Amino acid sequence: MVDIIVIGAGAAGMTSALYALRNGKSVLVLEGDSLGGQIATSPRLENYPSIKEISGEAFADNLFEQITALGADVEIEKAVRIEKQADKTFLVKTEYNEYAAKSVIIAAGVKHKHLKTKHDREDLVGKGVYYCAVCDGPFYKGREVAVIGDANTALQYALLLSGYCKKVTVYTLFDKFFGDASLVKALRAKDNIEVRPNTNVTDFIGEEELEAIEYTDKDGNLCRQEVPAVFVAIGQVPDNAAFSNVADLDANGYILADETCKTKTEGVFVAGDCRTKAVRQVSTAVGDGAVAATNASLYLESL
Repeated sequence: MVDIIVIGAGAAGMTSALYALRNGKSVLVLEGDSLGGQIATSPRLENYPSIKEISGEAFADNLFEQITALGADVEIEKAVRIEKQADKTFLVKTEYNEYAAKSVIIAAGVKHKHLKTKHDREDLVGKGVYYCAVCDGPFYKGREVAVIGDANTALQYALLLSGYCKKVTVYTLFDKFFGDASLVKALRAKDNIEVRPNTNVTDFIGEEELEAIEYTDKDGNLCRQEVPAVFVAIGQVPDNAAFSNVADLDANGYILADETCKTKTEGVFVAGDCRTKAVRQVSTAVGDGAVAATNASLYLESL
C-alpha cells in the first residue's frame, strides 16, 4: 500500500506526485496513455513563468525525471475504477491490476475532441486525419496540409507545420481566432499559411487514406480541397466516467471541485484540466497539482 495514488502523468499529475513526495509520502502514478499528457504534444511552451521557451516534450521529461529521482513509482496502466474500503483506504483498479492507497488524486486530464463528420470517418484517423501535429506532421514534409481549429493549439500546429510543409490551410468556423495575440500575429506573417474563415468542414474523403476534405464556405457553398493530411485541433473533452462513484461530474463530464481540489469523497482529490475551472493552462494544472497534493498530505496526517 502507498500513501497516495495519482491517476494521470500530465503536468497536474506529476506536480501532485512532486509535492506529495516532498511531503514525505509514498506515491504511485498510474498513466493509461502516454507520459506528459497534453503538454507533451505541444511544439512550444512559451507562457510558463521563468521559462522563455521549451518544448512540451522536454517540459514533461523534466517533470518525469524529477519525480522518479525522488522515488515515485510509475506504471503505464489505465485506472478504470476507484473503490473506498471500509477501513477508509482506497482500491484503484486498472485494466490489469489492483493497487491500494490511503488517498487518491485524480489528474486524468482531457483527450482530443474528435470532429464529427457527415459519414463519421473515424477509420481515417491515423491515415491522413490526425490530432497531433507534433507526432505526425513530419510525415508530410514538403507537402500541402490543412488545420482545423481557431484557438492556441490550432495556431501552434499551423506555425509548426509551416516550417516544413509547402502550404498550410487553416479552416476556422468563425471569422476570428481565439488564441494568444502573439500567435495570431506570427501566423499572419507566414506566407505559406492561408486562413479560410467562416468555413465548416463536413466530411473526410478517401478510401484507404485521406484524399480530400469537404466543407461549406461562408455563402453555404459545398467545396472540396484535395489534401493528404488534416490536423484537427477543436478542443478537448474529459474522460471521468470511471470515477463518477467517488466524484460528482458536471453536464460536460468534468469533476466538480473548487480551488481546494476536494471531491465529494473524503480522501479523493482532483487536479488539472479534468476538473471544473475557468482557465485550463499548464500553469493552472501545476497549481492544482500543488494544492491537491498538499491537501491530500494534510488529510493523511489527520487519519
